[in-house]
Amino acid sequence: MKPKRLSRTVIYENPWVSLYVDKVRFPGGRIIERHHVLEFEKEAVAVVVENDHGQVLLVHVYRYTTGSIEWEVPAGIIEPGESILEAAEREVREESGYDTCDHEWVYTFHPMNGIANKVFHVARSRATQGTGVFDQNEVQAYKWVSREEIRAMIADRSLKDGYSLTALLLYLTSD
Repeated sequence: MKPKRLSRTVIYENPWVSLYVDKVRFPGGRIIERHHVLEFEKEAVAVVVENDHGQVLLVHVYRYTTGSIEWEVPAGIIEPGESILEAAEREVREESGYDTCDHEWVYTFHPMNGIANKVFHVARSRATQGTGVFDQNEVQAYKWVSREEIRAMIADRSLKDGYSLTALLLYLTSD
């Protein structure tokens, strides 16, 4: 038996994210009068891209909400009609200018499953060639880093993005 929604109040709705307040009955009979729920219409994908030297691609992304510029793996929304791997390929090209091949799905998870239905996918691919042309409204720069550099960035807490941390930790434990 699963929790059951008894009623829903709309707080805010748009195609990006919606906020609701639900009245929910749990299997043991407990009722929560005001369970806040974030619903995301689109899923997202993060991509660990390796080059022929065994290095991983990171992009320096503007993050308005935290007032920062962060090193992250390429990532973004899966557009309607796209598969996880098609979105992965497109996001890498948009954020770095690199074409990729050998795409594979690695993992799917729910980063905030207590309050949100958001679905994140992690994919892996290999870089082929790059143009160096990327969306400068979204990304400031890109760089290639070794496994040791990834471990150092995690150890010194310079990687802040949960999506990138999850993807890179999965990558580091894959061997």
